[in-house]
Amino acid sequence: MAETMKDYEAELEASFKKIEEGDILTGTVISADEKEVILDLKYYAEGIIPAEEYSREPGFCIKDEVHVGDEVSATVMRRDDGHGNILLSRVSAADILAWDKLQELKESKEVLDVVVKGVVNGGVVAYVEGIRGFIPASKLSLQYVEDTNEYLNRPIQVQVFDVDKEEKRLILSAREILREKAEEERKNKVSNLEIGLITEGTVESLQTYGAFVNLGNGLSGLVHISQICEKRIKKPSEVLSVGDKVKVKVTGIKDGKISLSIKEASDMMAKEIEEEVVELPDSGEEATTSLGSLFANIKL
Repeated sequence: MAETMKDYEAELEASFKKIEEGDILTGTVISADEKEVILDLKYYAEGIIPAEEYSREPGFCIKDEVHVGDEVSATVMRRDDGHGNILLSRVSAADILAWDKLQELKESKEVLDVVVKGVVNGGVVAYVEGIRGFIPASKLSLQYVEDTNEYLNRPIQVQVFDVDKEEKRLILSAREILREKAEEERKNKVSNLEIGLITEGTVESLQTYGAFVNLGNGLSGLVHISQICEKRIKKPSEVLSVGDKVKVKVTGIKDGKISLSIKEASDMMAKEIEEEVVELPDSGEEATTSLGSLFANIKL
């Protein structure tokens, strides 16, 4: 089929379009080296972005980060750089376009892969969409971070926590992602627990209504005050102290919460010992071990 002028209407229109300084143009990378990036703008002239106008990110390497075929938006600095090309600045365009993108990223809660490029007072610095973002030390981890220098040049995952276009302020956070992962891991561990399991744990805190016991592997469960021992007590501290090692039975799992019983674990252990004593062979000699001495080491 013969080609007509109409087939090239879009290209013709673009070629006659008047470009002004300050316009933001989008083109396709056709060449990139350590000095500059060249864009195909579908125009009579190509676009040139000098390396210093491509990114303000410390250590940014065009050869590693920019590839032929990438789409790039940049601001027109000069319509003619003296060699017939259009001089562009991606940095300038990023200052205009990036903030809207960052707001979108905040709303979508998208997980972003960044590299920590600097350590400052109270946190670290990373770049998103060419914009400098601050990650407070309290948002780097689920635990207290004593030395933020450990994060320098380290890749981490973050989300946009806060954006202020007017103040040109970007705050990033890794904490929410880490909390979500930890909760997912905890749920998986809880799902592997079986009701009826007897295990050992450490009393980690005492409340008026019961005791929290650390089972290890990031799991803790509650022993209600009624499940601590056979006798009635007014408060757990009457029979337990923080740090005590106790045997517990898993009695329930609901909504990720683990219910435990020291009393039932003790009952089951006592029953097992009793069965062992009953099954002792009759040697004609008097058994020297009494039930009382067998129970003496069981913590109630």
